[in-house]
Amino acid sequence: MKDFILKSVSFIFHPLIMPLLGVLFYFSKTPRYIPEPVMKAKVFSIIILTIILPILLFFLLKTINKVDTIYLKTTKERVLPLLINSVIITLILLRVMTPNEIEELFYFFLGILISNLLCLFLAFYGIKASIHMIAATGFFMFAVGIGIHFKININGTIALTMIILGAIATSRLHLKAHTNQELITGVCTGLLPQLVLLKFWL
Repeated sequence: MKDFILKSVSFIFHPLIMPLLGVLFYFSKTPRYIPEPVMKAKVFSIIILTIILPILLFFLLKTINKVDTIYLKTTKERVLPLLINSVIITLILLRVMTPNEIEELFYFFLGILISNLLCLFLAFYGIKASIHMIAATGFFMFAVGIGIHFKININGTIALTMIILGAIATSRLHLKAHTNQELITGVCTGLLPQLVLLKFWL
């Protein structure tokens, strides 16, 4: 039962959903007027590009024996998916979340791209960072930035995200998917780019 719960945590809070959570969080908190059709179009584009397309590409890579599981357990497995994801995020920055439309989300996705490239760089050197922690801590830092930027109370979101971070870390350790060092590397890789970029939009 415990294994099932921990595996469920890893699945529910898979890195693929974190960009979408960031977009939904922003639209739910921003005091700015954004036409509903624009919000729906952005959300739909993010679902297609960050969830559906990567899943389809994963099955393609699995078919040609380039990856084994969606969790990318080895650094060798990570290289091609991370390269592809970098291209997808770049496309989002150029076509979906441009800086002249929604500046905050542009920098959120720029942070995601930087974290992705850092993870790729580490993979080339055989260093494995927790992609779960990269995604979750990146969202956490962005949420904190939104709270400061719009001067709104997001204490509930921060508390819930901290619980989720703890649950993800516990599940990855219990399932022997990562070591403590790999989790810490993931936290730094996800958190620092978002933190550094705050100065450009706060």
